[in-house]
Amino acid sequence: MNGRRGLILALVAFFSFLSGGWLIQRGTMRAGTAYEHARLFQDVVAYIAEHSVDTLDEGQLYDLAIDGLLAQLNDPYASFLRPDDVGELRERTTGTYGGLGMQIDARDGWITVIAPMADSPALEAGIEGGDRIVEVEGVSTFGWLSEKAAAELRGEPGTEVQISIQRPGVPEPFELTLTRDTIHIRSVQAAMMLRPEVGFVSLTYSTIGETVVDEVQQAVAELREQGARSLIIDLRNTPGGILEEGIALTDLFLDRGLVVVDTRGRTGVASETYQTRHDQEWPDLSLVVLVNGGTASAAEIFAGALQDHDRAAIVGTPTFGKGLVQTVFPFGPDRALQITTGRWYTPIGRSIQRPIRRVGESLRIVGGLQEELRDMEGDTTVTQVSEVFYTDAGRPVRGGGGIRPDLTVRPDTLSAGEQEFWRSLGAQIPNFRGALTTYALDLKAEEAVTDPDFQVTGVMRAELIRRVRASGVDLPNAVFAAARDVLDTQLEYEITQYIFGREVATRRRTRNDPQIRSALELLDGSPTTQELLTRVAQESGTGTDDPNQ
Repeated sequence: MNGRRGLILALVAFFSFLSGGWLIQRGTMRAGTAYEHARLFQDVVAYIAEHSVDTLDEGQLYDLAIDGLLAQLNDPYASFLRPDDVGELRERTTGTYGGLGMQIDARDGWITVIAPMADSPALEAGIEGGDRIVEVEGVSTFGWLSEKAAAELRGEPGTEVQISIQRPGVPEPFELTLTRDTIHIRSVQAAMMLRPEVGFVSLTYSTIGETVVDEVQQAVAELREQGARSLIIDLRNTPGGILEEGIALTDLFLDRGLVVVDTRGRTGVASETYQTRHDQEWPDLSLVVLVNGGTASAAEIFAGALQDHDRAAIVGTPTFGKGLVQTVFPFGPDRALQITTGRWYTPIGRSIQRPIRRVGESLRIVGGLQEELRDMEGDTTVTQVSEVFYTDAGRPVRGGGGIRPDLTVRPDTLSAGEQEFWRSLGAQIPNFRGALTTYALDLKAEEAVTDPDFQVTGVMRAELIRRVRASGVDLPNAVFAAARDVLDTQLEYEITQYIFGREVATRRRTRNDPQIRSALELLDGSPTTQELLTRVAQESGTGTDDPNQ
């Protein structure tokens, strides 16, 4: 018997050797309750940490396990937030950080100031758009990415940082010592009158943060004092923000007691109907809201509520379709779990969320920005025809995810030659941007452009092409010739921004914007919201079976 047992052990050892050297240890296979599964998982991690020949420490193993678990959920927004992530989330939601208060970018190898922010240490120190930050604490910034520069310039409010500035037209760099302060990132990027009775408020490329209501109230009040009887709110490329602030923003433009959004989830906490709590402030203000494939989340809640309640005309292209409720569960001061706990629905029951598909190892939202890119290339193919819903006044609107405009106005499509220009630049786009900025700054130093209504000349275009080629971009003459309008537009905006400031540049840009032009045409002769929506219906053919609407 003992000999037979010894033979079996020998065979096991032999086959273990052939198959890779398995060594079976005693253990108990647990299964069943959640508690037992948790114990099983804990045992597996412990055994790996203690015995695996190429292992990580236990903390890293748990981190990897958490990430692996979240990756298997059908949730593109699920994530475990580490200390750096929590800091970024706090900055996105509050719009505040410790720093100097300036927008920067890497241009031509150097960190270049796009513009200082209002009431910031940078503005108080006299920093101007176009200044190059050539040193931080005595270290050259040449070759830095803007992310590295931001990390070096930010810090605890009250601490100091020394920088060296190279200013166009000033022969030598000069040193500045600035004290960091608490910086607030404004939600309202621009507010101005576009015509005698038409105001414009832009939230583009900003989030709907904690102070958005105060900022919009102040902006609209000032525009009303200047004679605004109608308003364009630009939400294009507004990636969303805080749910509560999006609801409060909607409250400014709707009557008391109207539904803004429904959230529906597995638990009662995640399922709730949100309503307006105040009377609207400007009931006589005709309103157009601009949206596109970059309009998402809380910005879609705002646009959808105003559309469902017939308060505004929505103009542009279909929005992103991010209609999932994210809840953050903190684990101490610097870690948190972010998961999707519900979905958002507009007041008449349209789901804001677009369909999600798993492609390989990643999750993708169908539509949104993909539609926007397809539109820009001139492809108006519609991938799905969605259910029809009806607003409070009986106007038909489409569901299916995202907010579909009352009037679809696509951005100017790129010609074949313009598309070829951008494709040919490829990875050399930063070279092009650097040459563009350097030329604009040289014109500023030379005081060569003094009229904000200047026109780009052939001489300017030729000089830009020369500089682009000198930066290492070798494109045929025919490619540059086909991109003439692109070159002129880029030059016009860059020169205007660095010489005359962001507001003047924004105003010039609106002149060539087809979606803003359409909004202005709608508002002309439409003094009331009802007249505005009637005109939109006439322009768009609402009520037809056109799935683009």
